[in-house]
Amino acid sequence: MVTVIAHRGARSLAPENTLAAARKAYKLGADLWETDVAITADDRMVLMHDDAMTRTTNVAEIFAERVPAPFSTYTLAEIRSLDAGSWFERDDPFGQIAAGAVDPQQLARFAGEKVPTLKEAFQLTLELDWFLNLELKTQPSPKHNFDVVSAVLALADEVGIGANHLLFSSARLEWLKTLKQRKPEFEVQAILGLFPEDPMDFSDPFFDTFNPRYTRLTLDEFKMQVELGVKLNPYSVNDDEMIASLIEIGVTGLITDFPQRVLKQCLA
Repeated sequence: MVTVIAHRGARSLAPENTLAAARKAYKLGADLWETDVAITADDRMVLMHDDAMTRTTNVAEIFAERVPAPFSTYTLAEIRSLDAGSWFERDDPFGQIAAGAVDPQQLARFAGEKVPTLKEAFQLTLELDWFLNLELKTQPSPKHNFDVVSAVLALADEVGIGANHLLFSSARLEWLKTLKQRKPEFEVQAILGLFPEDPMDFSDPFFDTFNPRYTRLTLDEFKMQVELGVKLNPYSVNDDEMIASLIEIGVTGLITDFPQRVLKQCLA
């Protein structure tokens, strides 16, 4: 059975990288959720994908004079003052509100949703006895030299979340190697194909699993790697036909914005 990995939570049905999106993915039956760690100006950790927060918060209204400055120039208190949920109804990013797939009462509750701290994400994962794939991303200036690995490991120790609830992924492969050397019990997954010039190299035996951008490989290339015993979690796979094809090939997991679609095919 393919592992269903909810990309930034169930972000087709709830505002991405919020606790609401995580809870939705859990209720759908996803095996784990994936999210991104971001470092604030005062060295706190929150969940945020884009450097500029304009797409997924109301930062342009609250801090208009600072847009499009990255999250790394805002304090935790400033980021927590933002509304990270109302945009979802306004933009309907995956057309699922228009399709009637989002309950209106639930939709109304997204307004005022906060940007979560990483600590809250860890705590929710433990509370649900679930699993989290934490992506370690290169941080924008002035936090480009911040020691992300040390910070996330220290917080994991503080919260008490271990390898039975948490794994790490990154396109910064040297970070994963550092993390694994320090905490060998954690699984690490190499993200491949993040940028067009990135090589699609599955040869490094250091990594437990590779997470390739699915558009960078043909189905035959996926099949060849699976037959070689390589564990693959392609991202971000949303199309029903591609989901079915990759499940048939035997990939390990699917990173998807539509865990509901993958789950439906798994149960078919």
